[in-house]
Amino acid sequence: MSTLLEVSGVSVTFDGFRAINNLSFAIGQAELRAIIGPNGAGKTTFMDIITGKTRPDSGTILWGEKSVSLLKMSEAQIARAGVGRKFQKPTVFEDQSVQENLLMALSNARGPFAVLVWRPAQEDLDRVRDLASEIGLADALPRKAGELSHGQKQWLEIGMLLAQEPRLLLVDEPAAGMTPAEREHTTEILVEAARTRAVVVVEHDMEFIRRLNCRVTVLHEGSVLAEGSLDHVTANKEVIDVYLGR
Repeated sequence: MSTLLEVSGVSVTFDGFRAINNLSFAIGQAELRAIIGPNGAGKTTFMDIITGKTRPDSGTILWGEKSVSLLKMSEAQIARAGVGRKFQKPTVFEDQSVQENLLMALSNARGPFAVLVWRPAQEDLDRVRDLASEIGLADALPRKAGELSHGQKQWLEIGMLLAQEPRLLLVDEPAAGMTPAEREHTTEILVEAARTRAVVVVEHDMEFIRRLNCRVTVLHEGSVLAEGSLDHVTANKEVIDVYLGR
């Protein structure tokens, strides 16, 4: 499996506190990975670095087949190169319908003026219908996003990211605040998405991670403490001491 993203020896310090400490991490083109670790382990900073929000003090981050450096790109360029990120709190356009939210997110090259006169073509509408079925909102296309449940808004936001056709999807605590049925459906959406792209899920819910059935990376004090299957990492004495034993 060829590598899509390779992070090597990355460190970042905030006011003397080392948030990321000589971190190395790699993920393949179509792979699902879960990242776990105690609060303050560096999980959010790790995502901030990949998306260009935070600049590391040292290290390299290489992207794609040509191994281009993400550190030379702006946040917007990184997003255009195919890195999509979903934050914990869903951000959707509440007054617009599900269909309009998905149409706005489609990866058509549209400048600010083109958007004003843009009318969706049939293929855009078809793509939106496909996305809506993929995220379980096919029946909700005409509904306003503000009327959706918390879980459905999370799915809509994942759909909006998928509409941009990212090659890497970073998802922060998708299971938080969801009902068991919503959590199960979220698992299905992420597993399906990882068939054609890399998906990194930061999560605390161990049951949710078990259902993802993927490789797990444990972060502690800004470094990788352990990596492997969930059973492998949860049997690791250091992981039990710093994270699971709490």
